[in-house]
Amino acid sequence: MAINVKMSNHLVRKYNIPGPRYTSYPTVPYWDDSLFSAEQWKQTLIKSFNESNQRQGISLYIHLPFCESLCTFCACHKRITKQHSVERPYIDALLKEWKMNVDLLGKNPVIKELHLGGGTPTFFSEDNLKFLLDQIFLHAEIADQPEFSFEGHPNNTTSAHLKVLYNMGFRRVSLGVQDYDNKVQKAINRIQPFANVEAVTHSARAIGYKSISHDLVFGLPFQTWNSMLPTIEKTKLLKPDRIAFYSYAHVPWIKGVGQRGFDENDLPAPERKRELYEKGKNLLNELGYMEIGMDHFALPEDSLYESMKRKTIHRNFMGYSSSSTQLMIGLGISAISDSWYAFAQNDKSMERYTQKVEQGILPVFRGHILNKEDLVIRRHILNLMCLLETSWQDENMNLPEMPGIIQGLEEMEKDGLIVIENKHLKVTEIGRSFVRNIAMAWDLRMVRNEPGTRIFSMTV
Repeated sequence: MAINVKMSNHLVRKYNIPGPRYTSYPTVPYWDDSLFSAEQWKQTLIKSFNESNQRQGISLYIHLPFCESLCTFCACHKRITKQHSVERPYIDALLKEWKMNVDLLGKNPVIKELHLGGGTPTFFSEDNLKFLLDQIFLHAEIADQPEFSFEGHPNNTTSAHLKVLYNMGFRRVSLGVQDYDNKVQKAINRIQPFANVEAVTHSARAIGYKSISHDLVFGLPFQTWNSMLPTIEKTKLLKPDRIAFYSYAHVPWIKGVGQRGFDENDLPAPERKRELYEKGKNLLNELGYMEIGMDHFALPEDSLYESMKRKTIHRNFMGYSSSSTQLMIGLGISAISDSWYAFAQNDKSMERYTQKVEQGILPVFRGHILNKEDLVIRRHILNLMCLLETSWQDENMNLPEMPGIIQGLEEMEKDGLIVIENKHLKVTEIGRSFVRNIAMAWDLRMVRNEPGTRIFSMTV
């Protein structure tokens, strides 16, 4: 369904405020560290594992933080270096951390979902990636029909990388494209010709990968519709199975010099930024892509779309997933683990992370234990972000604060973003663009502790 861009401009101006992307609830700035301890985390880890391992398996996220150069749009935790001698010592630390987790669990876990994120995972040689995974799998079982994926940089993902990871069970690769326009690529320090993306896409298909995803970003410096249209046309030529069409998160106060590589005036205005998305979305729809949750698209035959239809789609710190597990273990610097009952984040400093692991200490430095209210709100926000609807007809999904939450949603209902009937909320087609704002109405931790300074990117 095409959206009238001009009609929605007043809504963009009204609702373009700082807000979370809700890969978790509570969001990281609202974690209560005062009630968190590593021992409590270990208890929830074991509890969740015992409840879910045989039934679902677990998800494993491995953070590989190294990049050879700094992309100035990137908000990830990374370490810039051209020294590949860092690979093996870091892998050794990852394996020690994994063994600590396995020892805590008491037996080898069943891995249902595995994702290599970064940084640039393909910074690592194919031999080192194979060694890392071989050692991980020594202390794990592999689920039937596992979901293994990795992030590949088109400039350095080789056929050797693709073959080794395919042989290890990987069937999905996500390629960071961002934009093909030369001026935009120069501004974000990410120079990669279309030929590189084309080569790795064709190579992955020839090897047998079942789902190839291209990541595009709107709202980057110097982007206009005239410059973005060729990017989508080139994407059309390769027809990836999935497309992540991300909103650029401009947070230089958090990420420092990396996102100060261009003037803020070089960014498209909020109305123009949203126009990029709406026009891009309409063109992707014409090409046969189905919109998934927020900022994601998939062809009808892709498993992500199938999971949306079955209402089994999930969202966590790894993004949208066609498989859902209760327990996610994150390895590496800054990695976040999720037991459903609690979150725990690893130290962001390479030096402190390595030192803790060498001492046999889980490298967790902060986290949050969810209370009963958190668990209910988490489910509502997950429903909104994945299914664009939620319900509190079941008493277990109700909250004493529900009248206040409904009151906070009244303006959005008047603006046609949502429909509320019989204790059920459904996001409208226009409301999809503002799902972050809708979720914020449920975020009682934010409502009670409104930030004194800006800590999130803009919602539009």
